[in-house]
Amino acid sequence: MNTIENRLGYGALTNGKSAVESAKISSEKGRFESLLGEMKDSSSMGLGISSSQVVEAGRVNGDWTSGFSGTYTSEADKNALPRGAAANQAGPNAKQQTIDRTSKLYEKSLELENYLVKQMLSEMRKTVMKANEDDNAKKIYEDMLFDEYATMMTKNAGFGLADQMYLQLSNGGANDNA
Repeated sequence: MNTIENRLGYGALTNGKSAVESAKISSEKGRFESLLGEMKDSSSMGLGISSSQVVEAGRVNGDWTSGFSGTYTSEADKNALPRGAAANQAGPNAKQQTIDRTSKLYEKSLELENYLVKQMLSEMRKTVMKANEDDNAKKIYEDMLFDEYATMMTKNAGFGLADQMYLQLSNGGANDNA
């Protein structure tokens, strides 16, 4: 592929992004082939492979969305300041609180925020008039697309709902403004 890119000049146009994508694909292919090898080895010994080896905890086989696992991994994410609505709700006498964005609780808070954003987008989509609604495949694809839109909005928009939920749940619902 690199020789084709170099001959046609794609590498210069994409700033090396195609090389990164190629490396990601090679890595995933290697992991997949390794998993297939494990399946073949275990099936010959009478053992099967469980779904917990295929997908991460809490996700269903065939779940195509990007999800939130591994979104926050740096050391700075362990003591992050709240953002969005959570940052704006603190009064002048409020104790400064931090959020561990690498925790499972925060990941689940993001999933709930994602659900609320998806509901908002679904209601907004209902207001748009469309000419041809008979195509079920198109409806399914658009629903999947808007699921991913909701995930990307939750990760990048900084609404702060997940931060508020995390602060409330991690403090046991205690109010620190006193």
